[in-house]
Amino acid sequence: MDEHVYPVEMEAMLALDEEVKPGVPYPEILVEIRAKAHEQGLWNLFLPDEEYGAGLTNWEYGILCEQMGRSPVVAPMAFNCAAPDTGNMEILVDHGSDEQKERFLAPLLEGRTRSCFSMTEPEVSGSDPTTLQTTAELDGEEWVINGHKWFTSGANGADFAIAMVVTDPEAPPYTRASMILVPVDTPGFDLVRNVSVMGHDGGPGHCEIRYEDCRVPAANLLGERGAGFVIAQDRLGPGRIHHCMRAIGTAERAIEMMCERANNRESFGGPLADKQFVQDFIATSRMEVDQARLLSPPRAEPRREARRGGCVGKWRRAGGRAAKRIGERRGLTRRWRPALGRPPHGVRLE
Repeated sequence: MDEHVYPVEMEAMLALDEEVKPGVPYPEILVEIRAKAHEQGLWNLFLPDEEYGAGLTNWEYGILCEQMGRSPVVAPMAFNCAAPDTGNMEILVDHGSDEQKERFLAPLLEGRTRSCFSMTEPEVSGSDPTTLQTTAELDGEEWVINGHKWFTSGANGADFAIAMVVTDPEAPPYTRASMILVPVDTPGFDLVRNVSVMGHDGGPGHCEIRYEDCRVPAANLLGERGAGFVIAQDRLGPGRIHHCMRAIGTAERAIEMMCERANNRESFGGPLADKQFVQDFIATSRMEVDQARLLSPPRAEPRREARRGGCVGKWRRAGGRAAKRIGERRGLTRRWRPALGRPPHGVRLE
């Protein structure tokens, strides 16, 4: 992180916007950083199965994920631990056939490709997948997919999508949907645009997709027909843990930036660090980060058990809320992006 990530953080973020496009999953600067990480064995750290990943426990991965969260855009990509690829790799490991693992999983594990996840639709509530309208009909040995998706994360530059679609419209709500693997160069897969999120529409993106008579082999069904919700939960559980632990790292770095600003900025006859309300901001932030961190490890279970355990929701809430509140306080003193660069490790109020 100190040697290869922080010094080029802004450059890498700009390169993601400028260089990523169909057929180009990563900008050149990230390709070089990823090669160094791969050589050092700092690769696929999120997978608990030693056959595919590093075989780390939640506790061990949590420590590393917090460090990656200090540079939340660049660092996860550097170690091949970025969403949505992490979740897609996990469900391919658990539910993919041998042929699917060879065609889709292996290139992701090796870092040669990226993938995207295609579930949310503009016409219905994204928080309620029982209302999905995109369909896949079996026609001989092919699935024919028709529908409209957006916020398909990572589609720009991806090799394939995992699409959650309705395959059995007359079935009970939670067995209507299935997961299907769709290469992005399949006729009928139309990447319409990157949807703007908080004014940003570059990089891998959160894309609008139209599936128009998009035909893929029947063998591209991931897992069992009608198991879409089960697979989605298998994917969602670890993802919540990953995001929570990274959020703690992001919040920790924000505290250091607040302290640096408070020590160096003069106002009303002295440094901001002397002002009680600023001291209160920083002290409260420190307590919240420490609380969030302590809420996580005691509930760490073997990764595959944690996917379905009650700890997942608690981890997510603890980390996410702390990061949100600290980010709001930090925003009162300075915007995020201009401050990117080598972080002030261990900065405290003087």
